[in-house]
Amino acid sequence: MILELKKLFAGAEESIPFDYAMDLSGTEVDNAYPFVSPIRVTGTAAAKDGFAELSVRAEYVFSIPCDRCTRQITQNCVNSFSHVLVSKLENEEDDRFVEVPDGRLDLDALVREDILLGLPTKFLCRDDCKGICPVCGRNLNDGPCGCGRQSGALGFDVLKDFIQ
Repeated sequence: MILELKKLFAGAEESIPFDYAMDLSGTEVDNAYPFVSPIRVTGTAAAKDGFAELSVRAEYVFSIPCDRCTRQITQNCVNSFSHVLVSKLENEEDDRFVEVPDGRLDLDALVREDILLGLPTKFLCRDDCKGICPVCGRNLNDGPCGCGRQSGALGFDVLKDFIQ
């Protein structure tokens, strides 16, 4: 969605509300396509003294495998973002503002960036996820596997022959 902000910057309009659906189903995250519903984007761009204040709320369903046990995690997400929009930046290095030199803001690109930057670096089904047994592959959240693995020796069995 393109927001036309020229009238807002000029003071001819007080605010521009928006409410629409955006599709991120083709966006890959950690080798998965976790955006399983359209993103509902609502908010306003409100005129201030020579700039605009953008407030955005994004609601969507996110589904991705747990990084430790691979169990599917599905959750309803709500993210809120705000930005200060200006027609011209005084300092190119200043990242507190979003420059909109032609008065046209690509809201889809900004919302997509905000959502992706807000994602965690690790996706866990729960904070204390135990993962899977590296020997038999059983999900350890469902109980011990019983395959005979020894705690603390995972992956180091090969080194036993070197110590004598």
